Amino acid sequence: MTLPTDPAANLAALIRCPSVTPAEGGALAALGDMLKPLGFSVERPVFSEDGTPDIENLYARRSGNGPHLMFAGHTDVVPVGDESAWTHPPFAAEIAKGEMYGRGAVDMKGGIACFIAAVARHVEKNGGPKGSVSLLITGDEEGPAINGTTKLLDWAAAKGEKWDASIVGEPTNPDTLGDMIKIGRRGSLSGTVTVNGRQGHAAYPQLADNPVRGLMSLVDALLHPVFDKGTK
Repeated sequence: MTLPTDPAANLAALIRCPSVTPAEGGALAALGDMLKPLGFSVERPVFSEDGTPDIENLYARRSGNGPHLMFAGHTDVVPVGDESAWTHPPFAAEIAKGEMYGRGAVDMKGGIACFIAAVARHVEKNGGPKGSVSLLITGDEEGPAINGTTKLLDWAAAKGEKWDASIVGEPTNPDTLGDMIKIGRRGSLSGTVTVNGRQGHAAYPQLADNPVRGLMSLVDALLHPVFDKGTK
């Protein structure tokens, strides 16, 4: 039995799957084919919500007697846009000058391919990790992000899954491959702002109140404060 120890081969197999959100595109099936020979049990729950497309996800686990490491990621990719503008076909996984080209190569099929190869090499050389290893992979990161990670975490927790540590394979290297591992991620604050105005005739602007001016002042104020010194 050939194990998926080659990250380049794993990546090529994933890139060739046109998994543009919300389509699974064969990517989760390809993952299952890589993971099952390594001793993983694989489940593919589908989550739904009104007004959003059904999304297929994947949870795979290789059980052991030690700590439980979970790898989190996504196989869905953004649309290719104008395909004629690509120097290489987006789903061909072509290699040129030592680099593989394709939609999702960086974000984030490359990370998934490497993680699977790392586990496969450990299995091949050492029989596999003593602890448990799992993959929590969603197909809804680049879209509405409603039927993906959050629901998959809740689904797994309801089954009694607990993790001691997690690795997220998103690309975080600013300069070169592997130069930085980040230990956190900023969140976001979203809201709705309503600016009221008063209609008037263009000849008498002093009798009207243009809400755009108020909004401009607000946007300018929001863009300039320094909340903290930030981190790298």
